[in-house]
Amino acid sequence: MKLVVNGEERVFEKEMTINELVKALGIKAPNYAVAVGMEVIPKSEYETYKLKDGDKVEIVTFVGGG
Repeated sequence: MKLVVNGEERVFEKEMTINELVKALGIKAPNYAVAVGMEVIPKSEYETYKLKDGDKVEIVTFVGGG
């Protein structure tokens, strides 16, 4: 399955959910937002939202500071 993640094309062996993608990418940030296409996906759907071949995924992590 091919996905475009933050502008970079990536190939994965199987279909996956958003949570599985985040884990595969090694994202450890506690707070992040995910959009597929132009739609922001609610965090409550990360476990069940199935990504499809060709999806464009943007993952944004939040960094605090002062």
